[in-house]
Amino acid sequence: MKLDADFFNNINYELQKPKAGNILISDPFLPDPNFSRTVVLLTEHNEEGSLGFVLNRESDFKLSSIIDDITDFDANIYVGGPVGLNQLFYIHGMSDILQNSKKIIDGVHWGGDFDQLKFYIETKQVKPEDIRFFAGYSGWSPGQLEAEIKEKTWIVAPIEKEQIMKESEDYWKEILSGLGNKFKVMSNFPEDPNLN
Repeated sequence: MKLDADFFNNINYELQKPKAGNILISDPFLPDPNFSRTVVLLTEHNEEGSLGFVLNRESDFKLSSIIDDITDFDANIYVGGPVGLNQLFYIHGMSDILQNSKKIIDGVHWGGDFDQLKFYIETKQVKPEDIRFFAGYSGWSPGQLEAEIKEKTWIVAPIEKEQIMKESEDYWKEILSGLGNKFKVMSNFPEDPNLN
């Protein structure tokens, strides 16, 4: 039996409708280098389109290397997607202290007052594991994401706060296999279907 895109497309599972707070798990053979074996946290999904951040693409940069007045804060920068790579975004669990942040799910918020965040960093009220920074984001025009889900480019699933902030080299595989047996099989597909 050949494990390839046709095999994957014939695996039956219920297609879920996307909403803010869900994750998008890329199909095992997605050829787009921006999204190959990624997990994207959807932060917005409405009639104007969709926006999210890739949770498992760590860059070579630390926050202190791109923000001059932040030192001694060893937070990684992740590549949130191919759009707006010169922009910095962040998700966190500090809604009670960080003004103007937007709720994604219980305990996880997006954005907020950056000057206030810098103050909390400088006064050591925030640890690097409390927040995740992204250069860029992933975006879809109206109807585009739904079409990609219908084509089985993405598997839509809920996620817990602890999973969002988790760091792991096998993040895509762990998240996908956590969805159940048929997804566990998918998580073991080789990246190159010609290698099976």
